[in-house]
Amino acid sequence: MWFVSTRGAEVCEVAELPALLARDDGFVWVDVPTYDDEADRVLTATFGFHQLTLQACRDRNHVPATHAYADYLFVVLHAPQGGAAGHVHLLELDQFVGRHFLVTVHGPLNPDVPTEEALVETRAVLRRVEEGRLRPATPMELSYAIGSALARRQWSAVTAVAEGVAGLEQRVMVDDFRHPEALLEEMFLVRHELLTVRTMAAQSHQIFGRLTALPDRFVPQEFRPLLADLGDQFDRVRGLTDGEKEFLFGVIDLYQTRVATRMTIAVERLAVLAAVTLPVTAIASIYGMNVIVNDRTHVTQLLLVLVLMVAVSGLLLRWTKRQGWW
Repeated sequence: MWFVSTRGAEVCEVAELPALLARDDGFVWVDVPTYDDEADRVLTATFGFHQLTLQACRDRNHVPATHAYADYLFVVLHAPQGGAAGHVHLLELDQFVGRHFLVTVHGPLNPDVPTEEALVETRAVLRRVEEGRLRPATPMELSYAIGSALARRQWSAVTAVAEGVAGLEQRVMVDDFRHPEALLEEMFLVRHELLTVRTMAAQSHQIFGRLTALPDRFVPQEFRPLLADLGDQFDRVRGLTDGEKEFLFGVIDLYQTRVATRMTIAVERLAVLAAVTLPVTAIASIYGMNVIVNDRTHVTQLLLVLVLMVAVSGLLLRWTKRQGWW
């Protein structure tokens, strides 16, 4: 827990909360890495937060949300964290933004995600405050800095995916199509990552659109530009994701078209083989079943049959050539 003022951030104990909240030369920032019974006790007894918001901190929220109360705003946002096999983990960050306090609660994590990954944004903002590079005068300004860090993380995720899409495009242009399912599977996983980040950014944009539309008693006029800018940041991430998504869809469509064309050519070649060999097979079968075999070979008769087979095959090859099959 920290007390943030113009002098920077001071580390404080939980027992000091009542006295710190009464001071008017700064505000309190409480960061909760893991919501447990102790955190529940402090947030209930000291801050008196609504039970619905505390329940939201205990549970995993798969979509962003916001609730406005008389003395604070409650906001749920997410940051992306890449996982195995194209899975994208949602790192939840809940914020209680009041007039004299900011409480950030990191939501329940997937066991595969290290706790340090969920603390990246808040720790980065804290370093800026401690080093004097960021001097927030209000909890809303500090919340704005954290929200901007979340938007940058979403932007970084899209940038990383964009680099992968460029590599996929190069592979599509030189692929020999011997194992198309593997490359297609990889492209579909990348598409899943883009769709996840796009959905995350779009929903975050909607949340800040909702906040800027609240009455002045919930959001004072001086804070609306900060909220509008955060909404714009998430909207830019969404736009960037849409562009990469369209490009990836084009790459997938190109690859599927090339694979389909190659399969069509293969089918046409098989049709040529069938057209050439089927009449020959039919003649041989009929001739073999309906002509009595003598003790010796009738060379003349055999030659006539072979000439007939070659003539029929030649005529069929000529016909398939005119049809453009080969």
